[in-house]
Amino acid sequence: MSAAWIPALSLGVCLLLLPGPAGSEGAAPIAITCFTRGLDIRKEKADVLCPGGCPLEEFSVYGNIVYASVSSICGAAVHRGVISNSGGPVRVYSLPGRENYSSVDANGIQSQMLSRWSASFTVTKGKSSTQEATGQAVSTAHPPTGKRLKKTPEKKTGNKDCKADIAFLIDGSFNIGQRRFNLQKNFVGKVALMLGIGTEGPHVGLVQASEHPKIEFYLKNFTSAKDVLFAIKEVGFRGGNSNTGKALKHTAQKFFTVDAGVRKGIPKVVVVFIDGWPSDDIEEAGIVAREFGVNVFIVSVAKPIPEELGMVQDVTFVDKAVCRNNGFFSYHMPNWFGTTKYVKPLVQKLCTHEQMMCSKTCYNSVNIAFLIDGSSSVGDSNFRLMLEFVSNIAKTFEISDIGAKIAAVQFTYDQRTEFSFTDYSTKEDVLAVIRNIRYMSGGTATGDAISFTVRNVFGPIRESPNKNFLVIVTDGQSYDDVQGPAAAAHDAGITIFSVGVAWAPLDDLKDMASKPKESHAFFTREFTGLEPIVSDVIRGICRDFLESQQ
Repeated sequence: MSAAWIPALSLGVCLLLLPGPAGSEGAAPIAITCFTRGLDIRKEKADVLCPGGCPLEEFSVYGNIVYASVSSICGAAVHRGVISNSGGPVRVYSLPGRENYSSVDANGIQSQMLSRWSASFTVTKGKSSTQEATGQAVSTAHPPTGKRLKKTPEKKTGNKDCKADIAFLIDGSFNIGQRRFNLQKNFVGKVALMLGIGTEGPHVGLVQASEHPKIEFYLKNFTSAKDVLFAIKEVGFRGGNSNTGKALKHTAQKFFTVDAGVRKGIPKVVVVFIDGWPSDDIEEAGIVAREFGVNVFIVSVAKPIPEELGMVQDVTFVDKAVCRNNGFFSYHMPNWFGTTKYVKPLVQKLCTHEQMMCSKTCYNSVNIAFLIDGSSSVGDSNFRLMLEFVSNIAKTFEISDIGAKIAAVQFTYDQRTEFSFTDYSTKEDVLAVIRNIRYMSGGTATGDAISFTVRNVFGPIRESPNKNFLVIVTDGQSYDDVQGPAAAAHDAGITIFSVGVAWAPLDDLKDMASKPKESHAFFTREFTGLEPIVSDVIRGICRDFLESQQ
């Protein structure tokens, strides 16, 4: 057989296939397992046989057409459409590493993004063989010599006592330099190994802070310590300023998403490594992280010496960035040498769930009742605008059986509970029932309505760990006293926001509102003016929630 040029489909390049044992026409393809990876095949070209019946949802595939070598060969072949899930022969071509492996959903497999990997491969249809693919196939590391690979281990459940979704935010700036950057990666690898990463244990991802933040890999990319260590090793040094604040804000907002692998009810943690000091403001980023329910740990290395303090924007940057300034969330190492002794204490902190005080946020830990004026002066069209106001506030919160809860009461002289805190546990259901509230029409007895709501709506959930809020929307003067019932609500731990429209007296609004009155009472002349107040009320709820957690 002579050397031949064979085009690689869709790659725009040609591959020179050399004759040899692995590529010879007479050689049978080598049986592999469902989870044999590209990096296990150490030849430029190999013919392999994939078994049938592999579980599609367990394939790890990174890229499209060109796959990172950490990908399952059989998973890539199914994703590419080279074989079906019944298995079959596949030809594997090794390729150089690259950046930005794309995420594509194809043939029942959702491949994942990967920012960089040192080696790649692609797959085409393999030659037919009389050898049948079975689920008991043996994978090989060196196809030409016939040596056996170790079987790919089953996915480990991990340390179930340390469930956390963790982002390591490493320093990639010129402050740290290439040498210390590598020492930092070694330390992060040791921490990742000791955590006990697994499907039911901690999941980790990595973000690099430099001039511009870069998410190197997400929580969903790897669920074994071995693969995480591979990925950490592949991360390259970026350089630039140490814009840690920018990177922390980016991580809080973009890293912890459902699409990126964040799990419901699991603490979200960012471990920020700072060599020296940040180049930008980190305080605002810490506030954003807390609002998103992220527990920020700061690992500081080589603190600035007295002569360098003049260059530090804020010498108290650690205290202002961490979840709580109580000593638990800050950690210091004198340098990057001899860091092994610091691994276990840091891991113990990351696995102490009861200390993760920032997991609760204003978006998932509040009970909000709306008290809606249904009196005759409102009118049906304006009543719809009031319901839209209520919906726009409600939809901001993470409504669930373990998260935020919403209730609504409509009042005239009488009161009607439209729905209570325990009636609906999804955002879709809550918004649907708000849209369908029927306008009552009648007089205005706001004081009685407040007492009714405190007794019948908040009363049954008095043991709830969530913070309680009451948002009152009214367009006129009440025929009864509002100050007494509002004071009783305040004493019961309920924070009141009063929103008045048209003829609602400012004195009544202030009497009902919690202190400070100016940030809890709002007024607009027109019902169309309710829309701008939505963001004011949401910000107020989050501000009051955060203050209650201090």
